[in-house]
Amino acid sequence: MSIHTFDTRRYGQQSKSAWEKLRARDSLARRLDWPLLLASLALCAIGSLLVWSATRNRTELTGGDPNSFLFKHVLNAAIGVALAAGVLWMGHRRLRSMMPLLYGLSIILVALVYTPLGATINGERAWLNLGAGFYLQPSEFVKITVILTMAVVLAAKVDAGDRVHPDHRTVLQALGLAVLPIAVVADLGQVMVLAVIVLGVLLASGASNRWVIGLITAAVAGAVTVWMLDLLDEYQFNRFAAFANPALDPAGVGYNTNQARIAIGSGGISGKGLFEGTQTTGQFVPEQQTDFIFTVAGEELGFLGGGLIILLLGVVLWRACRIAMEATDLYSTIVAAGITAWFAFQSFENIGMALGIMPVAGLPLPFVSYGGTSMFAVWIAVGLLQSIRIQRPLSA
Repeated sequence: MSIHTFDTRRYGQQSKSAWEKLRARDSLARRLDWPLLLASLALCAIGSLLVWSATRNRTELTGGDPNSFLFKHVLNAAIGVALAAGVLWMGHRRLRSMMPLLYGLSIILVALVYTPLGATINGERAWLNLGAGFYLQPSEFVKITVILTMAVVLAAKVDAGDRVHPDHRTVLQALGLAVLPIAVVADLGQVMVLAVIVLGVLLASGASNRWVIGLITAAVAGAVTVWMLDLLDEYQFNRFAAFANPALDPAGVGYNTNQARIAIGSGGISGKGLFEGTQTTGQFVPEQQTDFIFTVAGEELGFLGGGLIILLLGVVLWRACRIAMEATDLYSTIVAAGITAWFAFQSFENIGMALGIMPVAGLPLPFVSYGGTSMFAVWIAVGLLQSIRIQRPLSA
């Protein structure tokens, strides 16, 4: 009897110990940023339904399996979450020593796009054909590389206590390292995102405002020069022309934007219902599972559904900003700020081009659009944010 009583108490003590360990203030579960994680997962779940609706009737894409893209999207999200867990386990600080390797690898992958391994989709040669129907877009990983590389360079002397802010020479070195992979990327939309990331990183680093003003001035001058010298590819020129004049060739260059507006406008407040959108079912909006995924939400889920997506993206950005502000070293602050700039601009551009207030740039909506490489990249970024979050002091 006494033995039985002893065993029961021992078991109870072990259970209590495990529960207390789970609830401990310094446990991983307590230190994770749950709003960020849950909002990201919710966006992936909504995206799965929207991708399913946009593709289930596209037999030329699905090969007759209406659930094909749904399965692939869920699988991509699962792999993305696993990558985030891997980054969290490794830690963002440990990546500092790996940056030369990651930097070189990203440039090699982008350069391979110009070899026979490269593939052109929708006029853009930005993919690697891996075979068996799988494609990789290296420019998505360049975003992470640029953020981490610039963070390492800009924060080195500051975190070591040698300086309060990065000096001009350090900023120039960081920009030089960022320019090389950006120059190799051929995708105009991705270059736009990378430019915003660079500006966000510089602002977070505490570099002189003269650098930010100078870069903005150079970017504007460069854009005007490219336009005046007609250096854009025809499909890129057509996209900007359609944005400037929506009535221009509605059956040609303006077709995507016009159909997107019709789809979103027809959804009203509550939408037509999932799988009930006529524009979506009729396949009037091109690339609806990727670049124009927001039109499915607007038509089938209405203003409320579209607003929910924007709200969840707002939660992600809010938590990313908090993580950046609460970071205790400049390297972590820059990484979190760079990710925030990336997510904010890409979300605004994607939703904006669906609404017709931004030019079509071929950018996916983070967590929502179909696309393996994009999904992997954004979840790696979430892993970096979570790593920064859990390594802050307990009092923060």
